[in-house]
Amino acid sequence: MKIYMMTDIEGVAGLLNRNDWVHPGSYYYEKAKTLLTMEVNSAAKGFFRAGATEILVSDGHGCGGIQPELLDKRLELLRGYPNGYPCELTSDFDCLAWIGQHAKAGTPYAHIPHTGNHYVIDLSINGISVGELGQLAMCAGVLGVKPILATGDKALCIEAEDLLPGIETVCVKEGLMPGSGIECTFEEYSSRNIAAIHKSPERARELIEEGAYNALVRFMKDPKSFSDLVVDGPYEKVTVLRPGDGKSGYTLKTGGHKTPWDAINSR
Repeated sequence: MKIYMMTDIEGVAGLLNRNDWVHPGSYYYEKAKTLLTMEVNSAAKGFFRAGATEILVSDGHGCGGIQPELLDKRLELLRGYPNGYPCELTSDFDCLAWIGQHAKAGTPYAHIPHTGNHYVIDLSINGISVGELGQLAMCAGVLGVKPILATGDKALCIEAEDLLPGIETVCVKEGLMPGSGIECTFEEYSSRNIAAIHKSPERARELIEEGAYNALVRFMKDPKSFSDLVVDGPYEKVTVLRPGDGKSGYTLKTGGHKTPWDAINSR
């Protein structure tokens, strides 16, 4: 049973804000990487306990989110995507999971939501609004890889459940900021959604381990209890952006793509 585990850092329990935790040079950046790596290890424990034989951990945080020396020795680590999406995900994998994922841009009550970067107001493929989770889920739908687990803040869990009914989710924190922030400049939006209630990192890891175990056990017993995000082509991407000067957003559109990853990777 082969699992692809996509990771990001903003959806980790105990990561409190963007400025102090998310980027190299941030005061707590190395601690944030440790917190993510420990959540990854907890998911791996659950998956291996349930019968996984191989797990590839994909470091999806832009400037890096994994501490390799702390990673469970049974795991392999992927860093870098030469061809962009689908981020080296192939049909050889049985299942897909997300650890430390955040909600898409514009999500109310989310913690540090964004889609790729804080300039994006919304991104859609064939009319379906998707964040980073949804984009990879669309790729998985074409490749026949089943999404079974997503962990992060409550808003991310709701997003995953809406796109992929039946997916196992683990909520490790809950954002407190209402509204979409559509009126914000880049600078305002990047620091807007930082209020949240966090589970303790230790408790979050316990819940993630159990969530991973339950997800894979259920998948092996009843794979049809999980769903796919399958969208027929051709594929069109529409991206609504916010300029840094605070003026109203503008739209970029590309179409006629043969695969969802061609659309996602288009400029």
